[in-house]
Amino acid sequence: MAELSISQNRRIVPKVDLTAMVDLAFLLITFFMLTTSLSKPVAMDIVKPDKGVDDPRQPLPASRTMTILLGNDNKIGWYMGEAEMAKPAVTNFVEIRNVILRNKEQVAKANSYAANKTLILIVKPMDGSNYKNFVDIMDEVNLANIKIAPAIDDDHILASEQAIFKK
Repeated sequence: MAELSISQNRRIVPKVDLTAMVDLAFLLITFFMLTTSLSKPVAMDIVKPDKGVDDPRQPLPASRTMTILLGNDNKIGWYMGEAEMAKPAVTNFVEIRNVILRNKEQVAKANSYAANKTLILIVKPMDGSNYKNFVDIMDEVNLANIKIAPAIDDDHILASEQAIFKK
């Protein structure tokens, strides 16, 4: 409430009680804190082989499997199928999304667009790669809308895969 008080020199001094406004402010703050929904952290599923297994490779269909190798200097090697019979290519992060999308479309077309026969990705970070490259490739996989979680295998890198970056 507001009141007028007269000071000693006969001057009228207004006095405003702000208790109600402070109460209202705290009620509004409490209301908005309780009614808003905070964003929930979203994690991407990845598959990592068990430590004690000597040969973690499960029988994967070579026609649907794409292996991505993360090298040093932001270089990416990739191939479709088995490493021994594949024609590897080296690209960069600008082109890798187009490569993934193109291979995804080719696999879908070859399997008559069957929902259970989609592209399978294996990501193998090499010794020269860094964490930023790994996060970037996971973002590209997510943007390409790959339904099957990518397999991460940094323990079983073949000599033929290491030779891709030496050429």
